[in-house]
Amino acid sequence: MKRILYIVILFSMFWNSNLQAQVVVAITKQDVLLKVSENNTAIKISEEEFNAAKADFRQTNAIYLPNITASHTGIATTNPLMAFGSKLNQGILTQSDFNPAILNEPSQVQSFATKFEILQPIINVDGIYQRKAAKSTMDAMALKTERTTDYLAFEVEKAYMQLQLAYKGVDVLEQAMEAASANKTLADNSFKQGYLQRADVLNVEVRITEVQNQLQMAKSNVQNASNYLSFLMNDEHYVVYTPSDSLSLSIPSIGNQNISENRSDIKALELATNAYESMNKADKMAFLPRLNAFGSYELYDDQIFRGDSKGYLFGAQLSWDIFQGSKRFGKAQKSRAEFEKSKLEYSQYVSQTNLELNKAKRALLDSENKLTLTSLALEQSEESFRIRTNRFKQGLEKTSDLLIAETQVAQKRLEYYQTIFEYNYAQAYVQFLTKE
Repeated sequence: MKRILYIVILFSMFWNSNLQAQVVVAITKQDVLLKVSENNTAIKISEEEFNAAKADFRQTNAIYLPNITASHTGIATTNPLMAFGSKLNQGILTQSDFNPAILNEPSQVQSFATKFEILQPIINVDGIYQRKAAKSTMDAMALKTERTTDYLAFEVEKAYMQLQLAYKGVDVLEQAMEAASANKTLADNSFKQGYLQRADVLNVEVRITEVQNQLQMAKSNVQNASNYLSFLMNDEHYVVYTPSDSLSLSIPSIGNQNISENRSDIKALELATNAYESMNKADKMAFLPRLNAFGSYELYDDQIFRGDSKGYLFGAQLSWDIFQGSKRFGKAQKSRAEFEKSKLEYSQYVSQTNLELNKAKRALLDSENKLTLTSLALEQSEESFRIRTNRFKQGLEKTSDLLIAETQVAQKRLEYYQTIFEYNYAQAYVQFLTKE
């Protein structure tokens, strides 16, 4: 048993030196929230999704704005039709060019054309609904980003409380270690005086080993909680954080206790449904004709980048795709199904969210009741341990009963702080669910 104690002590010395080698940084919850809002990867991903949706919406400006192109083309031809047309465009036709022999077998003709074209949409009903769908999608992505930020704020709240709880666990087990060491001293003295047997001393040493092992695990929990905070802050330099304040009961806030339809994620789903509805209408409007205006200005010459001859063209076109082999019918049916699916998903999500809220409220009530019971149990276990320790000093208490009382105190302290965490977490979760 002595060799086991030596191993435990050496391991403890190694652990403490390892902790000292790591950087320990004091941090507040506000510091974490600020760094998460600035650096968290999930928020950045959500922002880029919004930027992509915004770019899709900007593309729909094409239903209002003109499409303008410019080109410069050079050709050389002996094709009779092309040769005659090129000379005609250049304005260099002469009487001799109408000679049948020259018309049928022309010499090589060079032509350079500079052309400016404009296409102006006038009536594209399906494009209008596509634009509405893109706008709804963009707004939904903005709300998604907002909800992601809210969720990460809640996650910071939980992670910070986990760090506080981890340090409370270390404190409790360090106190338990002190109590176990004190009991070891009492047991050794009683053994020397012949009041205890060697087996009783060994039981106390076993208890010290158990507490030491639990203490190492508690310190690992501190590192795990610190690493998770580093992950949320997107900080690759994993350090050990110490909270600026200790774990304590949060004051319950009285506010809205129901799910609001204006909550960002619910509103985003509603906008997504609107987008599917607009896309369905766009597919239906694709059966209607389109009206577009067009125009061009052209410069021709037999020399590059010159334009001695010029001309323009403008007009309007009414086009109607009457039948596309049932392709549009299938597309409209698909968009209709997606629209109906989105409505069902919205209803299901709201129902599931209300279910989650009811569950969170019950968890809050249960943790509140549990808090009262664990507080009372902690007081009773501490008093019991105090009485048994005094009786043990007087040789009136069994070693096994003292160890049971000492173990119970540590367990009830850990359970008490765990209940505080559960109560604070349940309260924060209810606030997160009911936030507008």
